[in-house]
Amino acid sequence: MNTDSLFKPFSLKSLNIKNRIVMAPMTRSFSPDGVPTANVAEYYTKRAQGEVGLILSEGTVIDRPSSSNDPNIPHFYGEKALDGWKNVINSVHQAGSQMGPQIWHQGVMDNHASGWLPNTPFEGPSALQRPGFENGVAMTDSAIADTIAAFGQAAADAKALGFDTVELHGAHQYLIDQFFWEGTNNRIDIYGGKTLAERTRFGVEVIKEVRKRVGEDFALIIRLSQFKPAAYDFKMAKNEQEMEQWLTPLADAGIDIFHCSQRRFWEPEFESSDLNFAGWAKKLTGKATISVGSVGLTGDFFGAFAGQSSEPTSLDELVRRMDRGDFDLIAVGRPLLADPNWVEKIKNNQMDQLKGFSKEALMELV
Repeated sequence: MNTDSLFKPFSLKSLNIKNRIVMAPMTRSFSPDGVPTANVAEYYTKRAQGEVGLILSEGTVIDRPSSSNDPNIPHFYGEKALDGWKNVINSVHQAGSQMGPQIWHQGVMDNHASGWLPNTPFEGPSALQRPGFENGVAMTDSAIADTIAAFGQAAADAKALGFDTVELHGAHQYLIDQFFWEGTNNRIDIYGGKTLAERTRFGVEVIKEVRKRVGEDFALIIRLSQFKPAAYDFKMAKNEQEMEQWLTPLADAGIDIFHCSQRRFWEPEFESSDLNFAGWAKKLTGKATISVGSVGLTGDFFGAFAGQSSEPTSLDELVRRMDRGDFDLIAVGRPLLADPNWVEKIKNNQMDQLKGFSKEALMELV
């Protein structure tokens, strides 16, 4: 198998990546009280040493009282947490990779299994975490303004620390996505609306604030998903026209790269072609895209949490789509979680040495 297309450089604004392979963001919960430790720095550095081009961190929460439902998810605010991230980015750079934090607000959440709760109620566009399940409060205008400002501050801090890019988490039923989704956004003010295009307003304002804080030359990524963890078969945009109405305002607000999350990257998004989500995003906006979803493994990510193992599988379909120009970058999750040298093995055609994935890999930082 010729994987040359995976190892071409990629440059866009502040990004100068040596290959097309991205480490996907994966929540790990190994940062006590929100502070990333030396073990976290070592974890990311091993992937840099293993030839990952761009590392996107696990989700890191912004400075809002209820931005997280887990005390061990890292913060991207506060002196101790930012010092921890400074150690991470310095070490990753020394190992030869670029990196960006994924900045995050979880919105209205289920309570954590540990019983831990933030000091204030979860917040979102409404009290809903999903249709029929309330577990928070609807955000006031001042809460929305403060949250937008907190996203901007986190992005500014990332740039000041020396990160190469920032990714906004706008997928998977978290806060920005909760504003997009009619199932959780029932507002009747300017942040609501009957159409997906209308419901982009909160996301657009976050992007504009971040762009203002980091400047025009800093690459800005947003991660989006069509599906919901509460509804795997759901499509936010039902057709190409709705997708264009959703993505265009985000691009116009300042997004440089769309990170398009699917459960399985090879599945067509719409019946009219075999383009996947990232392929359509690139076609409709002209922006660069990252594809992601069960790359290199037989099973999908959500199956892993249910205890399902996955074995290595062919990369032929990935290479075919990359060669065709459907998307610019490919994000890899579980293979890199289990094996920091996955990229190096692909580059050296050591396919027989690739490891499978089991849920036990989620329990430790390898």
